[in-house]
Amino acid sequence: MILVGLKHLISIRDIRKEEILNILDESKEMENILNSKKSLKIMEGKILATLFYEPSTRTRLSFETAMKRLGGSVIGFTDIRNTSVMKGESLIDTIRVVSDYVDIITIRHPCEGAARLASEYSTVPVINAGDGSNQHPTQTLLDLYTIKREVGKIDGITVAFLGDLKYGRTVHSLCYALSLFEDVEIKFISPEELRIPKEIVADLLEKDVKFYETETIDLEDVDVVYVTRIQKERFPDLNEYQRVKGKYKLTLEHVKDKDLIVMHPLPRVDEIDPRIDNLPQAKYFQQSFYGVPVRMAILKMLLE
Repeated sequence: MILVGLKHLISIRDIRKEEILNILDESKEMENILNSKKSLKIMEGKILATLFYEPSTRTRLSFETAMKRLGGSVIGFTDIRNTSVMKGESLIDTIRVVSDYVDIITIRHPCEGAARLASEYSTVPVINAGDGSNQHPTQTLLDLYTIKREVGKIDGITVAFLGDLKYGRTVHSLCYALSLFEDVEIKFISPEELRIPKEIVADLLEKDVKFYETETIDLEDVDVVYVTRIQKERFPDLNEYQRVKGKYKLTLEHVKDKDLIVMHPLPRVDEIDPRIDNLPQAKYFQQSFYGVPVRMAILKMLLE
């Protein structure tokens, strides 16, 4: 199973619904292999470069784990202070050099469009691991995989997004992906300052996706509540951050008697009551685990 005509994975908008479903099917195969404890040599002799210009725990480590589980190896950096970036080297030059060393590149960068630019100068596949507040396609794919595994379907579900909907790239990407499925409804729950961007709303309107916006935490008839952190690092004005910090928090009372799952791209700060961790509805740590089989599937399919 391959991604026909797709050399890079930069945006979820680059992938058709059929390809998304193929990735989810391949991810299930990878999960089965992980659970069986079998060792793989699919990527033996292949090298992944992880170029992380921004901090990361789950994304970077799950990519490294995925490549090593497939039998490949990893090089890269997590701190630009130890690279030629500090000497003034451009992103383009870094990509030109690194793409001659490896077979595939994963990049996280604070600037929107950086991954797309990297793909234009790379001689090997490039995977976007997050570019500013723009896109995070592999997170979207693992989110869809989590929904499919834990809810049992994607078509016909209702998803509530809670928290930072303005700067949350995971929300933006997932909204677009959900719009490709049938009879999906969306609730946007956020303070006025962090409402979903107008371009995402326009996209949903164009695709006739049912949605509404509210400032009240209302989880009636919801299948998935997707909580996001208020991201201090994304705010151009810290006064704006101080006004909304800690304003929205999911409590035990919100979810304890409801037939839904709670998701979060992590890291979290104070937006989820820790007592929810012990409820069967809490799926955010399982969601994090699913990043490994999903990224195994993506690496395998891009390099085939």
